[in-house]
Parts: sequence; structure tokens; C-alpha cells
Amino acid sequence: MTFASFIANRITFRSKRTFSRLSVRIAVIGIMLGLAVMILSVAVVKGFKSEIREKVRGFSGDIVIMKYDLNASNENSPFSIHSDTLQQLSRMPNIAYLHPYATKQGIINANDEMEGVMLKGVDKNFHWDYFRNILVAGKVIDFSDSIKAKRQILISKMLADRLRLKVGDDFLMYFVQEPLRRRKFDIVGIYDLGVEEVDKVYVIGDLSVIQRLNNWDSNTVGGYEVRVKNFDAVDRSALNVNDNLGIGLRAYSIKDYHDIIFQWLSLLDVNTQVILVLMLAVAIINMISALLIIILERTNMIGILKALGATNWSIQKIFLRNAAYLIGLGLLLGNILGIGLAVFQSHTHFFKLDQASYYMSFVPVELDALDIILLNAGTLLICLLVLIIPSTLVSRISPVKAITFK
Repeated sequence: MTFASFIANRITFRSKRTFSRLSVRIAVIGIMLGLAVMILSVAVVKGFKSEIREKVRGFSGDIVIMKYDLNASNENSPFSIHSDTLQQLSRMPNIAYLHPYATKQGIINANDEMEGVMLKGVDKNFHWDYFRNILVAGKVIDFSDSIKAKRQILISKMLADRLRLKVGDDFLMYFVQEPLRRRKFDIVGIYDLGVEEVDKVYVIGDLSVIQRLNNWDSNTVGGYEVRVKNFDAVDRSALNVNDNLGIGLRAYSIKDYHDIIFQWLSLLDVNTQVILVLMLAVAIINMISALLIIILERTNMIGILKALGATNWSIQKIFLRNAAYLIGLGLLLGNILGIGLAVFQSHTHFFKLDQASYYMSFVPVELDALDIILLNAGTLLICLLVLIIPSTLVSRISPVKAITFK
């Protein structure tokens, strides 16, 4: 054990000075709370962004292929892609799968209520994994029987509550065109995406219904939704898909297709950075105050050590090691508090949110080991570097005056 470590251990763990002990405890609590807040801030923001992103991806895919025209309506312009091109697209790097879809406006008439909706048609190639997770009742459309599939439909919980409908009920949907068309649908499932802009408008049905209403052939669709393997490379994948499309078609990244949502999510990173800076500043100020108090209370000891030949830097190392012990204790307690609360929230969803405002009913958290390691290492390193400055107070203490200091 070195000289600095020996002295630091004694003044850290065997000190009986009441005032410095109180200041040390306040500093440790400050670091504990600061780190816990930083861990929870990063975990909540990452969880929130991940949940919203998965909601958007689950409903719209990662890349949307549409006809590039001046159509400003909510209904897609029809087009078709040759089967060879579709196979080529599906074999591209980072492409997991793709499926066709189309949309058509309609009006639901049920229980003396009317509601304007958008029918989104999908086919047997549609991946229902995400919808199965957000179903609150019933099941997804069964395409094994093509006749029954044409009558089956999924509606949102919001629409079901408004129209007083449940699984097993049926209703008429009117399509405003010439001539006026109507179709009868059976509700097989009720989903709750949690995004009001989607829940209040969209119902999910069979693509062939829209194709027949619009007099399209079986190869004509309103668009294709593409799912990628690595979302971080979605923009590059969209460009690659776009390069392989014919004239008049365009591939949009989901970040461009829902740009308002993703711009809003990017602003959350700024809020997190502000919180991290503020919490780190609080921890640094607490540690500086505690270190100065400890140094002033140890003035006599510093004078004696200097008289015995100790250098300023060797004495500084004593107090820096002491500060490192205290910071380490604060980090340990902060990890226990922050990770503990995050794990508790992840399993219980105890803290709730207004789903209408935040797109989800609970505070989401996503812990990442790398984030926790970087927060701990960054806090420890920055605090120690900053504490070098107040520790230079040792060099200003005169051995003669310090030994006689009362």
C-alpha cells in the first residue's frame, strides 16, 4: 500500500470529525441521486424512442414503396411491379421481407352511429407479429379461407368504443364512388396501437376487397411495405431500393414518411443531454465543497506532512484518493437506485402516462449496459479531473502556520 493510499484510507473510513462527515454524506448522496437520474433519463428516453419507433414500424413498415405522382388524396395511386423485380428487392442486403397493401376511404354505419375510416388492405404475405402483440381481443385475419377473409376485419379499440362494437359483431361500410358501394364485414379482432392518428382512422381488411372495388387486377396494389433487418441502416436501404425501382415509383424511408414523429423523437436527445449536464454539475459542485471542507479540516495534518518532507503532489494524491473513494461509493449507490427503479418499472409499469398525449400508457425504460458503463466512467473521470483544481489548495498551506493552526 502506498503512502497516499494509507493516509486516504484512514481519513476516509476512520474519521471522527462530525462536520466533514456530514459534508461527505451530502456529497455521496448528491452523486448517488445524480447518477440515478442520469441512468433513468437515458433509459426512459431510449425506451420511449424504441416504443414509438416500433409502433410506427409495426403499422407502416420501415420503407414504403409508392407511385411518385401529384396525388394528394389519402388513397394510393395504383401500380404494379413485375415479380422478377419483387424477388430482386427481397434478396437485397438488409431487406427482411415486403408485402403489398392499399388504402380506401369508407364510412362505417353501426348502432345508429357513423364514422369515417380508412380501410387498409393486406394480403396473405402480411406479417402479423406486431399486431398479435397489440390485440386486445380476438385474432388476426385468417387468409387460409379466401372467401371468409374478404369479410373479416380488424378495428381499433378507439373505434370499437365509439361505435359500441365488439369481436363477433358485423357492420356495413360504405365506399363513396360511382356507383356507391357497400360491404358487410365481421369483426375478428380489436387492436390498440396507442397512436391516436392511426387508431381513430384505420381498419385492417383484405387487399382483394379494395382491388375489386377499384376494378384493379390481382397484381395492382397501392404500395409495398418493406421491413429491414437493421433499422440503423434504413436510410441507405431506402436509397438502394429506390435505385432498383422503375420510372414513376419511389421508396420512402419511414423517417421521411413520418418525419414529424421522428423529428419530435430527435428532440428528446437534447433534453437528455441537458439533464446529464445538470446532474453532473450538481455532483461536481457537491464533491468540490466536500473536498475543500476535508482539506481545511486537515490543515494541521497537511502541515505536519510537509514538515516531514511530503511534497504537495503526494498530499494532493491523498485527498484525490479520498475523493475517488467517495465518488465510487456514490456511483455504487446510484447504480443500485437507478437500475433498481428501471428494472422495477420495466416489470410492473407502475408509473403511468396519458396515452392520448404520449402514445403509450406507461413510462417505458430500456437499459443498456454500455450506457451505464459510460455514465459511470464519465462521471468518475470528470469529477476527478475537476477536483485536481481545488486540491491545489494544499500547496498554499504553510507548514509553520498549519502546525500552529487551531
